[in-house]
Amino acid sequence: MNDPIGDMLTRIRNAQMRGKSTVSTPASKLRAWVLDVLAGEGYIRGYEATTGKDGHPAIEISLKYFDGTPVIRELKRVSTPGRRVYMGVKDIPSVRQGLGVSIVSTPKGVMSDAAARSANVGGEVLCTVF
Repeated sequence: MNDPIGDMLTRIRNAQMRGKSTVSTPASKLRAWVLDVLAGEGYIRGYEATTGKDGHPAIEISLKYFDGTPVIRELKRVSTPGRRVYMGVKDIPSVRQGLGVSIVSTPKGVMSDAAARSANVGGEVLCTVF
C-alpha cells in the first residue's frame, strides 16, 4: 500500500456512503494520530485497537451521524506520497471559512490547523475535513 492515510480516508468515505456504523482499517501510529484529531474535533465517535481477521493489528472506527446524515461531509487528502504539501504557520489554509479542519503533521505532533496556529508551527498538511 502506497498511501495508508489516503486508504483510511477512502474507507471512511465509503462506509459513510453505505451508512455503516463502524469501519475497520489496518493499524499504524500515524493513522491513530489522525483519528485522535478527528475524534477531538467531533467528526467521529471514537476508535479502538483490535485484531483483524488475519491476525494483524487493526483499528475499528466508530462513525458519527446526525439525523441520518454523516457528520463528515467532505474528506480530502491534500499531501500525497507523490506530491508533499508543506506550509508555514501563516500559510495553513482555513477550510470553509473556519467551519472545517485541516489536519497538519508538525514537529510537535499531528494536530488541527487551529492548534498548529496557536503552537506557532507549520508542517505537512495531511487532509482537510468539512
